[in-house]
Amino acid sequence: MHQYIDRRTGLVRNEKLIADSWIQFLYSTIREDAPALFRMATSRRSTALLGWLNYDLPLVGRWTGNRPFLLGQGFRLDECLDRWEEMRTLRALFERRIRYWECRPMPEADSVVVAPSDSRMLHGSFVEGTALFLKGKFFDLAALLGHDRPQWIERFARGDWAIFRLTPEQYHYNHLPVTGRVLDHYDLEGACHACNPTAIVQEVTPFSQNGRAVTILDTEGPGGSQLGLVAMIEVVAMMIGEVEQRYSEVRYDHPRTITPGDWLERGCPKSLFRPGSSTVVLLFEPDQVLFDDDLRANQHRTDVHSRFSEGLGRTLVETEVTVRSRIAVRRMGGVDEG
Repeated sequence: MHQYIDRRTGLVRNEKLIADSWIQFLYSTIREDAPALFRMATSRRSTALLGWLNYDLPLVGRWTGNRPFLLGQGFRLDECLDRWEEMRTLRALFERRIRYWECRPMPEADSVVVAPSDSRMLHGSFVEGTALFLKGKFFDLAALLGHDRPQWIERFARGDWAIFRLTPEQYHYNHLPVTGRVLDHYDLEGACHACNPTAIVQEVTPFSQNGRAVTILDTEGPGGSQLGLVAMIEVVAMMIGEVEQRYSEVRYDHPRTITPGDWLERGCPKSLFRPGSSTVVLLFEPDQVLFDDDLRANQHRTDVHSRFSEGLGRTLVETEVTVRSRIAVRRMGGVDEG
């Protein structure tokens, strides 16, 4: 069992982990006894095949029954921008667009950092001795950003991080958490490890082994969020081997790729995971953000059965957040601006 906290209600929820038995078998027995087979199962080629079989065949949706499946997993059909009848495959359903300007309102204050996705969130610090310090289990910072980018590694080395784990039923567009100018944008090759909590705690630094897209934003210019540099890393996973950059300033109109020099606005769609489940990692420079009180309190609750707590030897509980909702505010001399 794996549980998380629903931020909107404060209730503890049980997560229905898809293919959980198979993932546990893959990351215990196969990973240890047949490493070559394990590497093949987590390769980009295998992920592409699994994604096609699961999401692109029209008959898959007919056999499983799209509507009951979606409603059972918490899909909100009334949020969809496109008509139900137009979504003929599971891929179309998972890549759905929503009326986020209506159903995912965003705080107006420029000092607020917002969630990049509908997801389950953990956060921490790279600074030893702090309550949020967690030595590199989810990722190795240098590997995550790329060893040939020492300038970014140095800037974030004593800062804070946040991880957002998407699950298959959730909305799979990622939105900008802050406003700023793109200093760097690049892709890093890698595997496609699963984002199941068991897989994450059993595989050392899985997020810095997986394929990922890295965007470095300078938020200090006029009109920016004034948070120094912020890194947004979109990490692929099993059955989701691609991140497509689709930045749109107005709703989903005129999507375009990301290039250095671009000015990106907080809350706008930035990219799309295709499809399945995956992860977004945010990195902040030291003393720039203060995470919200409820997120900090939830993460250390002892009455929630979290596989992260079991696997990492300390209390670590996820909170489910919605895209464009507040997760942190800008610090000003150690003071909460929100």
